[in-house]
Amino acid sequence: MAHKKGQGSTQNGRDSNSQRRGTKVYAGEAIRAGGIIVRQVGTLIHAGRGVGMGRDFTLFALRDGIVKFTDSRNQKQVTVVPADPGAA
Repeated sequence: MAHKKGQGSTQNGRDSNSQRRGTKVYAGEAIRAGGIIVRQVGTLIHAGRGVGMGRDFTLFALRDGIVKFTDSRNQKQVTVVPADPGAA
């Protein structure tokens, strides 16, 4: 048997691609309909008014507006409130 392994490829050298999860749009920021607000695993943050939830728990805006996060006793929630048409 050989005492040295030889010039083959390594057994390690594999890694998965990052999932890129997290908050994409923060409170007070404007968002367009269909824009992703949060990418998450499970319902850490729940969908409120104007927010939809995808099959992989991604939260996205159902309408144009301003993102708002609320934190009740036991549940975080994100909503999209319509932008004030008078504001520039």
